[in-house]
Amino acid sequence: MKIARKFNTINKACNLGLLILMCVGLNGCKKLYNLPDEKEFLSVNLTYDGKSFYPILGRTSLMGNINTDHSTTPLRFEIVNPRYGDGRPYKDLFEVKPVYRWIYRYDGTEKNLEEIEAKRQLVYRPLFEVDSTGSFILWNSSTNELIEPRSKDSIDLVQNIRYFDLKVSNSGGSTVIKDFMILPWRVQDYEPYSDKNPYNGETAPDPNDPKNPNKKSYIWPSYMNGVYGESSNQLLRTDDQFKDLVVYIRRFTGGNGHNLRFVFLNKNGEPINPDSFNETKWNELVHGFNMKKTSTYVQYDVAYPIPLTSFPTKYSNGNSAKVDFSYSRKGFGGGLITANFGLNFKIFTKGDWEIVFHFQRENPRFDNE
Repeated sequence: MKIARKFNTINKACNLGLLILMCVGLNGCKKLYNLPDEKEFLSVNLTYDGKSFYPILGRTSLMGNINTDHSTTPLRFEIVNPRYGDGRPYKDLFEVKPVYRWIYRYDGTEKNLEEIEAKRQLVYRPLFEVDSTGSFILWNSSTNELIEPRSKDSIDLVQNIRYFDLKVSNSGGSTVIKDFMILPWRVQDYEPYSDKNPYNGETAPDPNDPKNPNKKSYIWPSYMNGVYGESSNQLLRTDDQFKDLVVYIRRFTGGNGHNLRFVFLNKNGEPINPDSFNETKWNELVHGFNMKKTSTYVQYDVAYPIPLTSFPTKYSNGNSAKVDFSYSRKGFGGGLITANFGLNFKIFTKGDWEIVFHFQRENPRFDNE
């Protein structure tokens, strides 16, 4: 038995030694014969889900999904041969500008603007670039002045359309995917943008009567419930037939550069006191600070864009910010009638903005029955 065990021990040692010798031999052969390192695989069938991009200037847009076709990753990407449709080169898309990058997660619990700003920092990036995954990024630092948007008359001439190719490589070689196209829309400062023509930024016509110069398109409230007219005592509504409540999103002067103001107008264009909306939770309306409430508006200091990120907070609804205004009054028999209306919105451009709710046909009824 002892002899058998000794034999097994010797056999295992011999096998281990043989394995070591083989490894050394292989490495020696590789050096002796100068054999190349094993190359990575790069497929000739690399594809994208689409090669035509129509981003909106002034917003950070992520575009393009690559199918690597089992190529060895990571891959290296480089935008090459940027050109207009007539062959002229362009450089404006690659100008370097500052953009915000989050270094800590924004979650909507920040107590002041300083706490928000401490979670992000300015970095310098090209207006348009490709990232390490092969996705294309147009940063929100892009503007109409830096990048010529698509034509105001909606006619896109080939000589004004930008094209580019993409070089993809790894140690296995490189390939070029040709003829990507990018045709950016002009800046749209906010959403909903239904009151503006996206081609020229001017007032949009009424979609139901586009040739009537006396009519125009409006932003509608996202919802309106239980709002009765002061004179008709009928429910107010906004639809294709009636525009009882419409919304304007517009700049105002005299702010500090990062104000957001809410204004309410009656049918004569006069301010409605915000106190009339007596069930509104003003301190939780938006993620804003230093609230200022007057007889004509309510104003906050805010950080832009709004919302700051897509992370869900109590101030958001999906990828949009949300505001809700409500009030109550006594109906017949002493019962409480509660009404509300609101808007889901985004503002992309920093500045002093006001969101105006205009009861343009009939004033809402606030008095008890």
